[in-house]
Amino acid sequence: MSAKKYQDSGLCGIIPVMKPQGWTSFDVVAKLRGLLKTRRIGHGGTLDPMATGVLPVFVGKAAKCCDILPDKRKSYTAGFRLGEKTDTLDITGNILSRSDKSVSADEITAVLLEFTGEIMQIPPMFSAVKIDGKKLCDMARRGETVERKPRRVFVESIELAAYDEASREGVFRIDCGKGTYVRTIIDDIGERLGAGGVMTSLSRTYSGGFSLEECLTLERIAKSCAAGRESDLLLPTDLAFRVYPEARLGERETAMYKNGVRLRREQVELSREAETYRVCGADGEFLGLGGMKNGEFVSVKNFF
Repeated sequence: MSAKKYQDSGLCGIIPVMKPQGWTSFDVVAKLRGLLKTRRIGHGGTLDPMATGVLPVFVGKAAKCCDILPDKRKSYTAGFRLGEKTDTLDITGNILSRSDKSVSADEITAVLLEFTGEIMQIPPMFSAVKIDGKKLCDMARRGETVERKPRRVFVESIELAAYDEASREGVFRIDCGKGTYVRTIIDDIGERLGAGGVMTSLSRTYSGGFSLEECLTLERIAKSCAAGRESDLLLPTDLAFRVYPEARLGERETAMYKNGVRLRREQVELSREAETYRVCGADGEFLGLGGMKNGEFVSVKNFF
């Protein structure tokens, strides 16, 4: 089907997808473009092919959400193994070194605080980060290595959820901000312990305001589309902005707002004082994001 035919579905909303292992985030988007018959689809954060879990997908006008999601928190359950180092920092790569050093659970727990808060992290070569317009992963596959500048990331917490001292395998639970590489955290922890470490599995359990329990499998999505129930899959766009309070407009003010007119404070019903609001029209339609500026209520981002 041509791209032009894909553009007329009229669908708009959010689908929290359970990304399967072995799929790239782009693979998921490509699959949904075919199922939903629309090209206007974006996602809320790339996952490695080996990873599973929460991938928020934004359909139609909701694709405007991708770069302005207010909830930057991400949570992961990550399997790891100590005693190895690979070029990809996970078990899919080539082994660079091995160590037989024994490490206890207490020793791991003792160093975790060093990797929480604001930390500096060097992006792995096998990543989608671009340098001079070229993806690091493409260069890495050609056997190239380039200097990467450390980036500041935020790690809220790391918990050792399970660990077997005999196999030196375990599980971390990690809460962090956007742009954090879990593989790199595990590699750095392994280096700190003097044993090396690789990631063995990764599941994202929270992203963009959505949890694992809210996600739909691709099989479930395909079944609904085959039955002509595509719209049943979509969550309202404003759910992505539920952290913001609501600003309600009357019928006259709704028309004015849609025409770009700045409104007086008394013309807008604000649920509480805030910097940014979810703007709803007289009929409850989500219009976008707005806020007060120089005493007037103005549009920040439109979704109509």
